[in-house]
Amino acid sequence: MQHLIIIPILLPLIASAAMLALNERRRTLKRSISLATAALLVATATALLWSVSQSIDSGPMVYRLGNWPSPFGIVLVADRLSTIMLLLTSILGFTSLFYATARWDQSGPRFHSLFLLLLMGLNGAFLTGDIFNLFVFFEVLLAASYGLILHGSGTEKTSASLHYITINITASLLFLIGVALLYSVAGTLNMADLAVRLANTHSEDLAVLEAGAAILGAAFLVKAGIWPLCFWLPRTYAAAAPPVAAIFAIMTKVGIYIILRLSFLLFGKGAGGAAGFANDWLMYAGLATMAFGTIGLFSARQLSRVAGNYLLVSSGTLLASIGIGGEKLTSAMLFYMISSTLAVSALYLIIEPVQRNADEDDKIEGLLEPVFDDEYIGTAKYQEDEDEVGVVIPGTIAILGGGFIFCALLLAGLPPLSGFIAKFAIIDALFGNVVIAPPHWTMIGLLILSGLATMMVMTRAGIDLLWTPGEDSPAHLSIIEVTPIALLLSVCLGLMVAAGPVMLFMEATTNALYNPADYIRNAGPVPEPLPIEIRSAPPAESVAPIAINPNMIGTGASPL
Repeated sequence: MQHLIIIPILLPLIASAAMLALNERRRTLKRSISLATAALLVATATALLWSVSQSIDSGPMVYRLGNWPSPFGIVLVADRLSTIMLLLTSILGFTSLFYATARWDQSGPRFHSLFLLLLMGLNGAFLTGDIFNLFVFFEVLLAASYGLILHGSGTEKTSASLHYITINITASLLFLIGVALLYSVAGTLNMADLAVRLANTHSEDLAVLEAGAAILGAAFLVKAGIWPLCFWLPRTYAAAAPPVAAIFAIMTKVGIYIILRLSFLLFGKGAGGAAGFANDWLMYAGLATMAFGTIGLFSARQLSRVAGNYLLVSSGTLLASIGIGGEKLTSAMLFYMISSTLAVSALYLIIEPVQRNADEDDKIEGLLEPVFDDEYIGTAKYQEDEDEVGVVIPGTIAILGGGFIFCALLLAGLPPLSGFIAKFAIIDALFGNVVIAPPHWTMIGLLILSGLATMMVMTRAGIDLLWTPGEDSPAHLSIIEVTPIALLLSVCLGLMVAAGPVMLFMEATTNALYNPADYIRNAGPVPEPLPIEIRSAPPAESVAPIAINPNMIGTGASPL
């Protein structure tokens, strides 16, 4: 089971390299390879999650490449948090790839190779136990995302992608500067080794340490879409192809994951003078991001902008929760992260079919054909034969409307779905504090207000795009497009049904974050055995002669 840790990195890398050798015309073979790879990644992530959940006493699973000891070698660590992110990435990757095979993978070259490289970079970022290798995987996923964001054509796509590339190159520069400052203080970049060394940092080095951590954090906050560094996100994600935007929903969580990991590992309760570093900044920046995203929801006039602004609300909620702290709030935050990411990804997939006009050549099998009558302008009458005529809801509208309503309820946080459970758990954790500070009340108010804004905007969009009668026939929809949307919404439904066991797992994950001793012991440097000094017997001539007194023999005293 320990060798499974390398599979989420190695498998997409090999598959991507193999597809680069194939001609672009062999589209069916490329689709088969990429979908099989994505399915295997889901199975591998599930197996790792199960294995980690069973090894409660032994701690995280560690894989040392080449069997080089830490901190000199590359180390991969699979614990509860990393395997949660791994499984979430695999699910989004499979559903987005499945959706792309409808036709989106044909709008540009090398789509499947770039997509699998993106998955490889994401998986590596979640599994690595070394900050420099985190930078390597970070650059791999960014390089792949540059190609995917440009996939297709159009002036808006090109303009948005140039902004995206410029911002991320700047973030990468900040990343390197922060890594250099940390290394200058600690002399290592292994996360577990850093946690040990930073706890014993001298007071004169503390300013350099905090400066490096702040610069490093800024790079991840850009990726997470923190205010005021978030203006690029709604426009860029709106310009991307639907399956690309759907997988990009997890990319904002890479920054959240790293901040969460380093906050408890390097700046937790055992970090000495650096404990709790920048928690207040994270809290206030998160609240500002929630407010900005909520305003963006009210002002959005496109569904893709609605999804992008909701991602900002989600990132702000997660960052504010990290800043406020507390095990109960962190557990609720992890549940919210999974639910909101799945819901936003499903929304990105459903946006394009909702906005699409009808095409007579592409409909779900079994749906009744629309017949329009001049007497009923904009009203579709569906019939199976000439004798049976009635006004019913078209099949495509029913499917799209049902999925759209489900997404709206999830994002707004209305009962009894997982979005409501997550928000209720966050509010309950905030009320559980002995003293409810003004930032706590602000976060509660923004959670409720953002849900109200989401419900209003989604209802308005549904009325305009789905339930207002029009002269055009209903939007066409294929089975390939319906299936991934249904899978994502089914997972959200499963979160609602199994909310109790899932929340218990999140509590165990949070407990491991707050007590990183097992992570440090397993992923840190392997202690060398103590040297054993073997001394030889002294030479015979150096031994002093023993004098025996004959008068003492037989008297009971020692004759020596």
